Amino acid sequence: MKIYHKHFIPPVGTAGIDRFSGLKNDQLRNKMNFSEHLNRMIGEQESLTISKHAKQRLEQRNIRISTENWEKINEKISEAKRKGVNESLVLLDNAALIISAKNKTVITAMNRNEAESKIFTNINGTIILSK
Repeated sequence: MKIYHKHFIPPVGTAGIDRFSGLKNDQLRNKMNFSEHLNRMIGEQESLTISKHAKQRLEQRNIRISTENWEKINEKISEAKRKGVNESLVLLDNAALIISAKNKTVITAMNRNEAESKIFTNINGTIILSK
């Protein structure tokens, strides 16, 4: 008597598990390789660059931004970049910044009072940070 099997039937309890990694198929699909993970982490940890123009504006207008606020801005710009924002208006209690999320560069800065009478163009994202 001969028995022919058209389909392989896996042992009980192993269906849907990759035999080399031991991961379930859905875990395997979601698993990032090392270089993807490293590039993602490096990209998120990049800090903001302040352009020469923005440095001058911050000094001329006596705008002070705390380290804590710079960290928040950096975090929010990274988030905006992941969502596809290229240029962002960042509003703080005392200042308004135009930041390139794409390049993580502060382009210009002005006092919040000064920003009230301005029209901002080519901005596709706004971040509002207040106390």
